[in-house]
Amino acid sequence: MKTKLMVVASVMALLLYGATIFAYAQGPGPDGKAFLGGAGHGHGMGYLARELNLTDGQKAEIKTIMQGNHASMKTVMQQLAQNRAALLAAAANGAYDPVKIQSLATQQAQLEAAMIVNRESIKHQIYTKVLTADQQAKAEQLRTQEINRINEYLQKMSTSTDAPPSSNQ
Repeated sequence: MKTKLMVVASVMALLLYGATIFAYAQGPGPDGKAFLGGAGHGHGMGYLARELNLTDGQKAEIKTIMQGNHASMKTVMQQLAQNRAALLAAAANGAYDPVKIQSLATQQAQLEAAMIVNRESIKHQIYTKVLTADQQAKAEQLRTQEINRINEYLQKMSTSTDAPPSSNQ
Protein backbone atom coordinates (compact mmCIF):
# COMPACT_ATOMS: atom_id res chain seq x y z
CA MET A 1 0.00 0.00 0.00
CA LYS A 2 2.79 2.39 0.94
CA THR A 3 4.66 1.59 -2.29
CA LYS A 4 1.56 2.26 -4.39
CA LEU A 5 1.06 5.57 -2.61
CA MET A 6 4.68 6.50 -3.31
CA VAL A 7 4.26 5.66 -7.01
CA VAL A 8 1.07 7.72 -7.24
CA ALA A 9 2.73 10.64 -5.42
CA SER A 10 5.77 10.38 -7.70
CA VAL A 11 3.61 10.36 -10.83
CA MET A 12 1.67 13.38 -9.56
CA ALA A 13 4.92 15.22 -8.84
CA LEU A 14 6.18 14.39 -12.32
CA LEU A 15 2.94 15.63 -13.85
CA LEU A 16 3.22 18.90 -11.94
CA TYR A 17 6.85 19.23 -12.99
CA GLY A 18 5.86 18.42 -16.56
CA ALA A 19 3.20 21.12 -16.56
CA THR A 20 5.81 23.61 -15.40
CA ILE A 21 8.26 22.55 -18.09
CA PHE A 22 5.48 22.65 -20.69
CA ALA A 23 4.55 26.19 -19.69
CA TYR A 24 8.20 27.24 -19.96
CA ALA A 25 8.53 25.48 -23.32
CA GLN A 26 5.79 27.66 -24.76
CA GLY A 27 8.28 30.52 -24.79
CA PRO A 28 7.45 34.18 -24.98
CA GLY A 29 4.07 35.24 -26.27
CA PRO A 30 3.50 37.59 -29.18
CA ASP A 31 4.30 40.56 -26.97
CA GLY A 32 7.53 38.92 -25.74
CA LYS A 33 6.45 39.20 -22.11
CA ALA A 34 5.85 35.58 -21.11
CA PHE A 35 9.39 35.05 -19.87
CA LEU A 36 9.39 38.36 -18.02
CA GLY A 37 5.91 38.33 -16.58
CA GLY A 38 5.02 34.70 -16.32
CA ALA A 39 2.34 33.43 -14.01
CA GLY A 40 3.21 32.23 -10.58
CA HIS A 41 3.21 33.32 -7.01
CA GLY A 42 5.32 36.43 -7.51
CA HIS A 43 8.35 34.45 -8.62
CA GLY A 44 10.14 34.01 -11.87
CA MET A 45 11.57 36.45 -14.32
CA GLY A 46 8.73 38.97 -13.97
CA TYR A 47 9.34 39.16 -10.26
CA LEU A 48 13.09 39.57 -10.78
CA ALA A 49 12.58 42.15 -13.52
CA ARG A 50 10.55 44.24 -11.07
CA GLU A 51 12.80 43.65 -8.06
CA LEU A 52 15.97 44.43 -9.99
CA ASN A 53 14.39 47.33 -11.86
CA LEU A 54 15.62 46.09 -15.24
CA THR A 55 15.72 48.57 -18.08
CA ASP A 56 14.10 47.78 -21.43
CA GLY A 57 17.60 47.31 -22.84
CA GLN A 58 18.44 44.78 -20.14
CA LYS A 59 15.17 42.93 -20.77
CA ALA A 60 16.08 42.78 -24.47
CA GLU A 61 19.55 41.41 -23.61
CA ILE A 62 17.98 38.76 -21.39
CA LYS A 63 15.55 37.83 -24.15
CA THR A 64 18.50 37.37 -26.52
CA ILE A 65 20.29 35.15 -23.98
CA MET A 66 17.12 33.09 -23.49
CA GLN A 67 16.62 32.71 -27.24
CA GLY A 68 20.25 31.68 -27.66
CA ASN A 69 19.73 28.86 -25.17
CA HIS A 70 16.27 27.86 -26.38
CA ALA A 71 17.44 25.04 -28.68
CA SER A 72 19.38 23.20 -25.97
CA MET A 73 16.60 23.73 -23.44
CA LYS A 74 13.98 22.54 -25.94
CA THR A 75 15.91 19.32 -26.57
CA VAL A 76 16.06 18.53 -22.86
CA MET A 77 12.39 19.46 -22.39
CA GLN A 78 11.40 17.10 -25.21
CA GLN A 79 13.46 14.31 -23.64
CA LEU A 80 11.81 15.02 -20.27
CA ALA A 81 8.38 14.77 -21.88
CA GLN A 82 9.27 11.51 -23.62
CA ASN A 83 10.61 10.06 -20.39
CA ARG A 84 7.50 11.20 -18.50
CA ALA A 85 5.29 9.52 -21.11
CA ALA A 86 7.31 6.32 -20.79
CA LEU A 87 6.95 6.44 -17.01
CA LEU A 88 3.21 6.92 -17.26
CA ALA A 89 2.97 4.04 -19.75
CA ALA A 90 5.04 1.82 -17.47
CA ALA A 91 2.62 2.45 -14.60
CA ALA A 92 -0.58 2.11 -16.68
CA ASN A 93 -3.42 0.14 -15.13
CA GLY A 94 -1.57 -0.17 -11.84
CA ALA A 95 1.41 -1.94 -13.38
CA TYR A 96 4.61 -1.83 -11.37
CA ASP A 97 7.95 -3.04 -12.68
CA PRO A 98 10.50 -1.71 -10.17
CA VAL A 99 13.45 -2.24 -12.52
CA LYS A 100 11.80 -0.31 -15.36
CA ILE A 101 10.54 2.42 -13.01
CA GLN A 102 14.02 2.79 -11.49
CA SER A 103 15.59 3.04 -14.94
CA LEU A 104 13.10 5.71 -16.03
CA ALA A 105 13.51 7.56 -12.72
CA THR A 106 17.28 7.58 -13.19
CA GLN A 107 16.89 8.93 -16.72
CA GLN A 108 14.48 11.59 -15.43
CA ALA A 109 16.96 12.64 -12.76
CA GLN A 110 19.74 12.97 -15.33
CA LEU A 111 17.51 15.06 -17.58
CA GLU A 112 16.44 17.27 -14.68
CA ALA A 113 20.11 17.72 -13.79
CA ALA A 114 20.81 18.81 -17.38
CA MET A 115 17.91 21.28 -17.15
CA ILE A 116 19.28 22.70 -13.90
CA VAL A 117 22.75 23.11 -15.43
CA ASN A 118 21.25 24.91 -18.45
CA ARG A 119 19.13 27.17 -16.25
CA GLU A 120 22.08 28.04 -14.00
CA SER A 121 24.20 28.79 -17.08
CA ILE A 122 21.55 31.24 -18.25
CA LYS A 123 21.41 32.85 -14.80
CA HIS A 124 25.21 33.19 -14.83
CA GLN A 125 25.15 34.86 -18.24
CA ILE A 126 22.48 37.31 -17.10
CA TYR A 127 24.26 38.00 -13.82
CA THR A 128 27.66 38.64 -15.41
CA LYS A 129 26.69 40.22 -18.74
CA VAL A 130 23.49 42.16 -18.02
CA LEU A 131 23.18 43.22 -14.39
CA THR A 132 24.84 46.28 -12.95
CA ALA A 133 26.78 46.07 -9.67
CA ASP A 134 23.77 47.42 -7.75
CA GLN A 135 21.47 44.88 -9.40
CA GLN A 136 23.91 42.09 -8.62
CA ALA A 137 23.89 43.16 -4.96
CA LYS A 138 20.08 43.14 -4.97
CA ALA A 139 20.09 39.70 -6.64
CA GLU A 140 22.38 38.40 -3.91
CA GLN A 141 20.07 39.86 -1.28
CA LEU A 142 17.12 38.03 -2.90
CA ARG A 143 19.16 34.82 -3.05
CA THR A 144 19.98 35.13 0.66
CA GLN A 145 16.30 35.67 1.47
CA GLU A 146 15.40 32.53 -0.48
CA ILE A 147 18.07 30.52 1.33
CA ASN A 148 16.70 31.81 4.65
CA ARG A 149 13.15 30.76 3.66
CA ILE A 150 14.40 27.29 2.73
CA ASN A 151 16.29 26.98 6.01
CA GLU A 152 13.21 28.09 7.97
CA TYR A 153 11.14 25.51 6.13
CA LEU A 154 13.71 22.79 6.84
CA GLN A 155 13.80 23.79 10.50
CA LYS A 156 10.02 23.67 10.68
CA MET A 157 9.98 20.25 9.01
CA SER A 158 12.63 18.86 11.34
CA THR A 159 10.70 19.91 14.44
CA SER A 160 7.27 18.76 13.28
CA THR A 161 5.93 15.35 14.07
CA ASP A 162 4.81 12.84 11.50
CA ALA A 163 1.67 12.06 13.45
CA PRO A 164 -1.57 13.43 12.03
CA PRO A 165 -3.18 16.23 14.01
CA SER A 166 -5.49 14.99 16.72
CA SER A 167 -9.15 15.86 16.50
CA ASN A 168 -10.33 17.47 19.69
CA GLN A 169 -14.05 17.02 19.80
